[in-house]
Amino acid sequence: MTETAYALVAQVRRRELKTRIALAAFIGATAWFVAPSVWPLVWFVAVCASQAVDWLVFRRFLQRPGVEPSRTMIAVACAVTAGCVVIYSGIAGYLWFRGGEVGRVFALIQIAGGLLHVSLHMHRARPVLISAVATHGTYFLGLPVVSAISGGRWHELLITIGCLLYMSHLGVAVRQSTSTTEQLQSARDAAQEARRRAEVASDAKSDFLAVISHEIRTPMNAVISAANLLRRTRLDEAQREHVAMLTDAGDVLMGLLNDVLDFSKIEAGKMELESAAMNVRDRLTALCRLWEPRADAAGVRLTMDIDASVPAFVRTDPLRFQQILFNLMSNAVKFTSTGEIRVRAGWDGAHLSVAVVDTGCGIPAERLPHMFNSFEQADAGTTRRYGGTGLGLSISRKLAEIMGGTLSVESREGEGSTFTLSLPVEVAAEDAAASRPSGEDTGALEGRAILAADDHEVNRRILALLLEPHGCRLTLVANGAEAVEAARLERFDAVLMDMQMPVMDGLEAARRLRREGLNAATPIIALTANALDTHKAAWDAVGVHAFLTKPIDPELLASTLAGACRPEAETPESAVA
Repeated sequence: MTETAYALVAQVRRRELKTRIALAAFIGATAWFVAPSVWPLVWFVAVCASQAVDWLVFRRFLQRPGVEPSRTMIAVACAVTAGCVVIYSGIAGYLWFRGGEVGRVFALIQIAGGLLHVSLHMHRARPVLISAVATHGTYFLGLPVVSAISGGRWHELLITIGCLLYMSHLGVAVRQSTSTTEQLQSARDAAQEARRRAEVASDAKSDFLAVISHEIRTPMNAVISAANLLRRTRLDEAQREHVAMLTDAGDVLMGLLNDVLDFSKIEAGKMELESAAMNVRDRLTALCRLWEPRADAAGVRLTMDIDASVPAFVRTDPLRFQQILFNLMSNAVKFTSTGEIRVRAGWDGAHLSVAVVDTGCGIPAERLPHMFNSFEQADAGTTRRYGGTGLGLSISRKLAEIMGGTLSVESREGEGSTFTLSLPVEVAAEDAAASRPSGEDTGALEGRAILAADDHEVNRRILALLLEPHGCRLTLVANGAEAVEAARLERFDAVLMDMQMPVMDGLEAARRLRREGLNAATPIIALTANALDTHKAAWDAVGVHAFLTKPIDPELLASTLAGACRPEAETPESAVA
């Protein structure tokens, strides 16, 4: 709600009330010292009474700050303002005629101060300002005139001229101050409007990314899952090559989508980090094992060297640590055609450093400063030759900085490059770092009853093809309402739940399952194309056992289900994100 000018003036008058009373006490004491009598005390009592009336009148503006006051109310406010000034500046008349030369000087200073005060604090409400300035001005100009006429000292009219000059300068100053205030207010309003539009645009972008992520992941789930299923069948060499191309292309597309989503989250300041114990050697070994076949295929040797001083376990965000090194090793394999790639890990007592050294094509010196810019690569032909968005290194450096570390590069064109990640980490105890094994005994799924809710027929078919070979008894439903109904009739070992479904979405269905019935304690696994952090947080609030995104990773799905079906996992308290 926008406050009126009178409400703003009322706020200032209320805030300055104690100051005005304290200043009146000082002025009254000074007047008594300069010209002792009972009148300064009488004046102070009158000031207090007038300020009380002023407070009562202007309080009305604060009670309805957004409503323009009536003409009657404005007239009352002007009358009260003029009356208060008459009383407040009345002491100047006493000092002018009873205080001698010192009293005259003090009287003029007191009125000049009053003029300055009301001009600065009341300029928003012009009628009230005029009432106050006119009354102060009557004293300011009138006292020298009355004195000159009554005493015949016509040279004192020069004081009036000086007072006129002061008032004219004050008017110019107030006008400039008002103009500056209005410009600042206008600029602030424009900035707030721009911020509001930016927030709307940011929200729209987030909504768009959420929608486009879901819409891309849903068909990609069918494509990649079908390719993985096809790969399990008996194929000839040409067919295996075709399936490999299909899965590789799917991986590239998902990598691009994830890069765009991560970049958006980082730019919006919404990237959230986790803190968990991580086995350094196991994590680096897994990464090298992942990239070793591609390096071998290119005729490049991939080696790992971990210094003896590196702790066995450290506390960091394992997922983001892996993501950074995955990008660095991906680039090393992509740009190295001969020689070797070496992953070196070191420790300085507080920082874990991992360097990825390659003997690839290197980076021109003039391009090095731009290597971590978004959407940039070493040269214009890089994207055409090697692919990619140019986001990987930008995301990696920003992730490193968010984690409190650094990512740097050294390179010589034609000789190779060294990318070094340095992160501040805490040493973690080995027992605290013990985690569940990455692979579960999927034989535990034999005979298990699994309820799966997904509104896409293709997705339900894919789930059946992926899980039935493990011996699961699958119950497939098309929405949350059907899942709730099925859960009322049978006890399941685990529930797979999509998020966006007609009739009833997955979150509401999960909440209903948790409240009552045979499956109140059954582990629920979110399996959805809604992959943003906000979606994960929504599932965390429901209390799911795990959060999996599409496209489906067959091994991860099977191992997660096996873990959920273990007896110790069958309580809501054991749920993990």
